[in-house]
Amino acid sequence: MFIQTESTPNPATLKFLPGQTVLDAGTADFPTPDAGEKSPLAKRLFSVDGVTGVFFGTDFVTVTKADSIEWDHLKPALLGAIMEHFQSGAPVMEEGGPAPASGHADHDGPDGAIVTQIKELLDTRVRPAVAQDGGDITFHGFDRGIVYLYMQGACAGCPSSTLTLKMGIENLLRHYIPEVTEVRPVAV
Repeated sequence: MFIQTESTPNPATLKFLPGQTVLDAGTADFPTPDAGEKSPLAKRLFSVDGVTGVFFGTDFVTVTKADSIEWDHLKPALLGAIMEHFQSGAPVMEEGGPAPASGHADHDGPDGAIVTQIKELLDTRVRPAVAQDGGDITFHGFDRGIVYLYMQGACAGCPSSTLTLKMGIENLLRHYIPEVTEVRPVAV
């Protein structure tokens, strides 16, 4: 098994590509070891000293590390943990564990048509690009022109995330949907 790695815009997060499916659909975010209890792969990764977050996409795993640890020390242990997991045949998610998320929060109310447009633009224009960087950005809410987005994986805590939100996503949404006035991140 050959696992590729890619850097992300977030220096504390590294993307691992195991060359096979991680999740059949959706994403799974484990911002703490407790959140990863129902995922054998997440538990294995959190057992490596210095891991502070794990995120799964359809064909990748991103791992976030503590600032005090260098990737040169952490990467070999993570590669080993991922390889051991996939070679063991164990599931990525246990039965009864959290289902992979499609991402977007439900929205009911008078702005349903606007929210549908927002979600469609996020799905077609934003999420594919962000997934290449090892993360995900999903709809959380819409209120009086303000779009609230949840950032996961490499996007959470990324130094360039504010720029991505304001200069990229906000401008895109405002261009196509005049009712959008601002985009804000939602804290976990």
